[in-house]
Amino acid sequence: MTHPSLFTFPFKALGSRCEIKFYCENEHDANRFLALALQELGRIEQKYSRYLPDSLISQLNQTACKEWFEVDDETLSLFQYADKLYDLSGGTFDITSGIFRRVWDFDKAVIPSSEAIEHVKKNIGWPLVARKGKTVKFLAADMEIDLGGFGKEYAADRVADVLKNECHIKSGLVNLGGDIKVIGPKLDGEPWQLGIQDPRALDKLIATIPLIHGGLATSGDYERYFEHDHKRYCHIINPKTGIPVSYWRSITIIAPLAVVAGSVATIAMLKEALAIEFLDKQDFAYLAIDNQGRLFQKQHTNV
Repeated sequence: MTHPSLFTFPFKALGSRCEIKFYCENEHDANRFLALALQELGRIEQKYSRYLPDSLISQLNQTACKEWFEVDDETLSLFQYADKLYDLSGGTFDITSGIFRRVWDFDKAVIPSSEAIEHVKKNIGWPLVARKGKTVKFLAADMEIDLGGFGKEYAADRVADVLKNECHIKSGLVNLGGDIKVIGPKLDGEPWQLGIQDPRALDKLIATIPLIHGGLATSGDYERYFEHDHKRYCHIINPKTGIPVSYWRSITIIAPLAVVAGSVATIAMLKEALAIEFLDKQDFAYLAIDNQGRLFQKQHTNV
């Protein structure tokens, strides 16, 4: 009887360095399972990427400002999840706020005027997305929906589901640019050791977290940012103020699903000084680093 071997597949997707690893009996099956996993990843990207002009989300954004647009059950469930995030965050996790990119250009490193910010804010507001059955319509003229706030994490969960349910993988993980879903422990029962990046020294780790199942995701100020007058402006923007958050360098969450971990991490970033109070009310482990480099953490008991 052959013992399963660990197969590791690094690749690039969704603008990130990614990796899928799992134990499998032979290379033929491993490659077949990888193909199924990448097919699911491609399906999600083709459907929800705003960078693809023919994606469902691009079609919705082009149409819903003029007329009702019908979506399928999967998309409707993601909108229902967005409802929960909007409520949990007090309106700061808002999937219509992606249009701040029109005034916050992190490549040009220019701080927009307050007038430019206010102009964009008029077209932001999740309650301005009307829904009737499976159809949606924008109540403001220049709105967009952007699922980038939890898209990679959702994809990690879905790819892991394919490996677990269709390929019967019991031990492995999916890592999409640091958004991770662990399917099960290593073959010997030991946890996977997941490194947490130092947000101010990207070639170093600030911690290593053991995980046997569940999701892990980090939200931080170091992925897309610029500095002006010794102040860092990152891509996580509070839709109520139109200003990037600045209290935390990074927040890592462990939750049953990667999409939950990522969403809670981003909400905590948006909570700024109230983040720890918010996190302590949630049933998730966290590791948070503030803008002074101080570390805050809560151990997990369930995942």
